[in-house]
Amino acid sequence: MPRIDPFHAILANNLLQNVVNFTVWFALVFWAYLETRSVFVTGMIGGIHLLFTGAFAIWFGSLVDHHRKKPIMLGSSAASLVLFAAALGVYLLTPPQAMGETASVPLWGFITLVMLAVIAGNIRMIALATLVTLLIPPERRDKANGLVGMVGGIGFLVTSAISGFLVAWDGIRGSLVLAIALSALAIIHLLTVRFNDPVPETASADGRKEIDLRGTIRVVAAVPGLFALILFATLNNLLGGVFMALMDGYGLSLMSVEAWGLLWALASSAFIVSGVVIARFGLGSKPLRLLLLVNLIAWAAASLFTIQPSIALLAAGCVIWMFFGPFAEAAEQTTLQRVVPFERQGRVFGFAQSVEQAASPLTAFLIGPVAQFAAIPFMTTGAGAKLIGGWFGTGADRGIALVFCITGTLGVVLTLGAFASRSYRQLSEAYAAAPEDSPRA
Repeated sequence: MPRIDPFHAILANNLLQNVVNFTVWFALVFWAYLETRSVFVTGMIGGIHLLFTGAFAIWFGSLVDHHRKKPIMLGSSAASLVLFAAALGVYLLTPPQAMGETASVPLWGFITLVMLAVIAGNIRMIALATLVTLLIPPERRDKANGLVGMVGGIGFLVTSAISGFLVAWDGIRGSLVLAIALSALAIIHLLTVRFNDPVPETASADGRKEIDLRGTIRVVAAVPGLFALILFATLNNLLGGVFMALMDGYGLSLMSVEAWGLLWALASSAFIVSGVVIARFGLGSKPLRLLLLVNLIAWAAASLFTIQPSIALLAAGCVIWMFFGPFAEAAEQTTLQRVVPFERQGRVFGFAQSVEQAASPLTAFLIGPVAQFAAIPFMTTGAGAKLIGGWFGTGADRGIALVFCITGTLGVVLTLGAFASRSYRQLSEAYAAAPEDSPRA
């Protein structure tokens, strides 16, 4: 029987844990919206996710750099399992009517536990990015990053299809039971995977495992244009927080929860196709240029896909967004893996994740109330309904649609500005000049 390559075994294991986390995340948003009928709640869920991501990312990156990769990934799954179990306990002990009230303390305690369980999986994502450097030769890393994106796409495909049916069948309870079982399975499987996992050197002479934020910032600052890349991704995610907060509310306004889950599943297949394309052809010699090009296409589509209340337009927008997303992520990871020393990559990936997500919680927290109390009234009975309602449409869903159109237009402007920037040229030159094998362990 042929032995499975360790990197592919780890990818399969991450897929299993991704299915767990994505399923619960989708199910939580679907269930919360159906229980409360409030985009304020879905916006807050998106905000909690992004806030936790930004708050923990630097610490997670330090954990990855200062520990062997397999034990830290096992710890990530174990933490998710425990938190999922705690959330299930809260759900079972809380009266059903309390879970439908937006001001309910048990509801928000339950949401917080679930989101902490999902966020614990981010340790695995940072560790996987460093394992690409550790296990894959430099000339194949862009293709390996494509496989990582494909795994994420498969996770979206599977979970999008089943989350809606799980919520329709058993609310959020069935999703949590499934998450607990699959997290345990992921731990058992990862215990059987063997690969060269050296003990990393600590950042301090006395052996203390420090976060060393100053040293990480110095590493980032030493690469011309790298801060600008992180800033661009930060602004990109600032706008992307709008979609995290409002997309499910908009989709569920047009179709049933089962149909919306199936549409996400079909759209998520674009993730897989994208990953296959990257794994087959790579990103070319100028990944940064490709990153900006795909962002330009994605934001142009985002400005148009809600121009009319059409399921076909919504599906097309989701497919375009899903297809080009892995290209941008793979391009950023490939750049960091080449220009950042291996022993610092966990912290730099964590720092980038933290900074890139720093503005998104503000968007997600604000956009729910803005949509609920400003955009929706504006397009229902306000001036917007009178001014453009004749061709754009009126109602709550058209208020959300207007927010998407404005956000997409801002994304196009941002990307065009990045193309013309000096930092883009500097980082492109730094990438071309960096030795291909210097970061490798």
